[in-house]
Amino acid sequence: MIRLPGGRHADGAHNIEQLIERLWQLVGTAGSDPGPVEVTGERHVLPSVFDVTGLATASVAAATAAVAGLVAARTDGPPPVTQIDSRAACAAFVSEQLFAPRGWERPNPWDPIAGDYRSADGWIRLHTNYATHRRAALGALDLPDDGCTERTAVAAAVAGWAGVELEQAVVDLGGAAAVMHDADTWHRHPHGSATAAEPAVRVTATGPAPAPTWAAVEPVRPLSGIRVLDLTRVIAGPVCTRFLAAYGADVMRIDPPDFAEVAALLPLTTAGKRCVALDLRRAAGRQRFADLLATADVVVHGLRPGAMEGLGLGPHELRALNPGLVAARHDAYGWAGPWSGRRGFDSLVQMSCGIAAAGGAVAGTDGPVPLPAQALDHATGYLTAAAIVRALTERLETGQAADVTASLLGTANVLGSLPRPDGLRTPAPVWGTADLRPVSTAWGRADAVPDAGVVAGWPARHDREAGPLGRDDPAW
Repeated sequence: MIRLPGGRHADGAHNIEQLIERLWQLVGTAGSDPGPVEVTGERHVLPSVFDVTGLATASVAAATAAVAGLVAARTDGPPPVTQIDSRAACAAFVSEQLFAPRGWERPNPWDPIAGDYRSADGWIRLHTNYATHRRAALGALDLPDDGCTERTAVAAAVAGWAGVELEQAVVDLGGAAAVMHDADTWHRHPHGSATAAEPAVRVTATGPAPAPTWAAVEPVRPLSGIRVLDLTRVIAGPVCTRFLAAYGADVMRIDPPDFAEVAALLPLTTAGKRCVALDLRRAAGRQRFADLLATADVVVHGLRPGAMEGLGLGPHELRALNPGLVAARHDAYGWAGPWSGRRGFDSLVQMSCGIAAAGGAVAGTDGPVPLPAQALDHATGYLTAAAIVRALTERLETGQAADVTASLLGTANVLGSLPRPDGLRTPAPVWGTADLRPVSTAWGRADAVPDAGVVAGWPARHDREAGPLGRDDPAW
């Protein structure tokens, strides 16, 4: 039962109640009920030509209601009330923008040459936050990767290329780039047509599983006793595992030794987690991972299709090591079609599938106007978390295990299917101290967006402060 105040959320055939129900059915057993959900706040918070507020509110609601359902299963009682405020959900979606260090500085989240450029026939976005991707972009443009190349030089070089040809050249060198397409062009594109029905999340039953050991653990927190291996990067996957940690899961993030993650994100995305370094390309690292996996309940990764298989850790190998495991994975461009193995990020998917072009058209510019948040990342993170928690509940209640597959492009399909609000008329929210809370990190104190969504009587919190990668031993 979803309760909405005063009809303010009514929005034609797709109000918030219907969107929550739609996402709830997507992330678990068809025909089930999300339990009591109370939604408050304004219908439109973030100005956008797409219903970003609705996506934020409903995806946070799905994840939080899933936690409430697991509480009911573990305590043999009714599900507690789930409470969602649209402003708080939207604040979570822009949490990287609102994070405010106290007396210390966070690095710029973007590489100096990352961004949108005009090509000879349109627009292209270069994603260069990782050193390998920067080298690929500069290599394709025949520019030096010496730390001195400036945006003006990149812009001049890009202007001489046809966008699709440059995109392919960057991708061929192992980089990440995306030409801006409008929706009609994308629907005719080989990958766009192949993924027109790509879901945001897919849950697949994998067969009987032994009773989980965490079932015997006193549920002091909703996810007490549940162990999660986290092999994710950037935003979507870390949002998922950070959410699981907030409700009591023991989350262990695993990175290669000396991995250079986007440093600006670590004060947000490592909260609540152990952070260890393991080299899965080496036999000793894979063996240690296998030992950890044997007693884990969930593994989450955001590697491209085929990457885990290349390490000998594909779905079948994971299942052989641990038949009760919930194995979750997400990628950028979906799991079928010619681009299924392509590197991608939220901002690139927005360029490819028509989101950035639609924003530009409504704004009256021929250039890209993206969403006001990395909404595909955040929504995919919350929906993956929702599906994982529901799969854990299913294992507890029926003895069946499941795999979870998600993609940013699938989430873009959901967003694109929603009615378009007159969103650019919505005034941008003025965020203040009431939207933040003080937190402690290894770098110092800060003000940060609190966990969105409330499970009545079961508050979310992070018992480990955010800190650098590789700081913990690889042991539960």
